[in-house]
Amino acid sequence: MMGRLTGKVAVILGASDARSMGAATARRFVEEGAKVVLAARRKDAVADIAAELGGIGVGCDITDEASVAALAKAAVEHFGGLHVAVNYAGQSSQASVLDVTAEQLRHQSEIHFVGTALFIKHMALAMQQGGSIVTASSLTVLVQAPDLGAYAGSKGGADVYVRVAANELGARGIRVNSLAPGFTRSAMTEDYFAVPAVTNAFLKEMPLGRFPTVEDIASTALWLASDEAFVTGQRIDVTAGQALRRTPRPEEFI
Repeated sequence: MMGRLTGKVAVILGASDARSMGAATARRFVEEGAKVVLAARRKDAVADIAAELGGIGVGCDITDEASVAALAKAAVEHFGGLHVAVNYAGQSSQASVLDVTAEQLRHQSEIHFVGTALFIKHMALAMQQGGSIVTASSLTVLVQAPDLGAYAGSKGGADVYVRVAANELGARGIRVNSLAPGFTRSAMTEDYFAVPAVTNAFLKEMPLGRFPTVEDIASTALWLASDEAFVTGQRIDVTAGQALRRTPRPEEFI
């Protein structure tokens, strides 16, 4: 029985931890027949996961254009083409609008806005037979969270860029979408989940009554990557409905 991604080659950036969204997505893609190229800033961080899945690991710094171009080239040279590309690369930075520095603003923009634009550019250039590009947005674009202005602003800018790219790349048969995870248990959020007051406060804001999992994110990425999704220029929210409500205030964690 053929899988939904049989015969396709997928790049997944941001898969350096076995508990990450990137690793979960890679496993799901392989289950559906894809060949995978996994990337992170350090090649050794993805080597074991890539080997486990029969793929290859590549070092890639999303803020370095030559590095992003080399990632796309590695997929084409090793597997003969590129059909799907997913970008989970990200790093948060906390500061109020009165305390944020120019350095923080530039750093967040380099990762989430400039990096996303470079990722879309070079993955699209490598897709000779159309394809699907998915990049991670954030719940913080939808509901404001204190001290995350630089992070949310750069993610929001990337969402606008996704729409522009989708419009321009449609004629090439390339779909471009973003995926906004909610408060999801992963390697990045493990410390928060160790504090019951934090998890209880967030859970109250989720109409579906449970936290999204990395598997939920991976399943959504799979749909967007597959030919089943005749969708482009959209942000798909995987937040358990929290996007309909709000983000808890820090004082609620006490």
